[in-house]
Amino acid sequence: MSVDIGIIGLAKSGKTTIFNALTRGKASTESQVPNIGVTKVPEPRLQGLADTLHPNRVVPAEVRYIDIGASVKGMAKEQAISGELLNRLSTVDALINVVRTFVDDRIPHAEGSLNVERDIANIDLELAFSDLGILDRRLERIDTSLKGAKPAERSAFLREQELLNKIRANLEKEAPVREQGLTAEEMKVIANYQFLSAKPLLIVVNIGEDQLPQTGSLEAELNSRYSQPNRRLITICGKLEMELAQLEEGDAEVFRTELGIKESGLDRTIRTSYELLGLITFFSTASSEVRAWPIQNGTSAVKAAGKIHSDMERGFIRAEVISYNDLLQSGSLAEARKKGLLRLEGKNYIVRDGDVITFLFNV
Repeated sequence: MSVDIGIIGLAKSGKTTIFNALTRGKASTESQVPNIGVTKVPEPRLQGLADTLHPNRVVPAEVRYIDIGASVKGMAKEQAISGELLNRLSTVDALINVVRTFVDDRIPHAEGSLNVERDIANIDLELAFSDLGILDRRLERIDTSLKGAKPAERSAFLREQELLNKIRANLEKEAPVREQGLTAEEMKVIANYQFLSAKPLLIVVNIGEDQLPQTGSLEAELNSRYSQPNRRLITICGKLEMELAQLEEGDAEVFRTELGIKESGLDRTIRTSYELLGLITFFSTASSEVRAWPIQNGTSAVKAAGKIHSDMERGFIRAEVISYNDLLQSGSLAEARKKGLLRLEGKNYIVRDGDVITFLFNV
């Protein structure tokens, strides 16, 4: 299972540079062709499990990044572009909006000048325009359906119509869907529409090397304005991180230390993305394999089993669970069982971050 994240932004903002930094890729920064890359999620606990359990195979979780290539500027008006972009973006779990602050006279800014606030607002507007188009088309279909609807159907259509009109009014007031305070039930109703402004948003401010000393203050100032429960902001020097991504990890770490960079752009982006999406990690042990799985915080054992395979969810019997720390302190599953640390949990058990689970099922 991978987490899918779409990368968007204005032209010349460094979208593909950030993509290369996150995937160790070498995609052309001049191309308008979409790029897809997969990266392993850094997870130090996997090494601890490998040292303890000695599996034949260790499998980290993955993040798949989709760099759409073209600018999203004007996508709501350009139907040919809009259809392609929407198809690629509609199914991602979250979006990254790359906003430029680096100075390079060889690469003129799409808007003629650097302005973070304006560029963030422009992308927010484009996402809202896209959602309004989806809303208008659905409301038209509801109007048509209401004319011949039976009483039971009519009631459902009217409730949906009321909800969509409320969302539409808020979008016109520049409130993205993610910030409209919709209930869980309302979010369930609109889930199939895949509104872009409903998706969690990570703003990546693409800074220049000369701005590295001001990273902390710049990030703090921007987060005071833009950080929300479903929106976060980080700064990354895309050009530098892209270059470091091509080096051996040890060499890259030496350079980061010399530059005062405490965490790689990849690690920061994944960590912040997980926080933004409310993801935790559990580990499965089966067939001499240890694997990391990202799931929503609050997921039940039976649903976690379904992340591995639908048969496990359908035929779920119970889960053998131990925390990562308890397993390492025990030294083995057999020893943990002797100490009574290996618990049997039912389908309603809420999985915790770091749980090591063996699912028992029958189909």
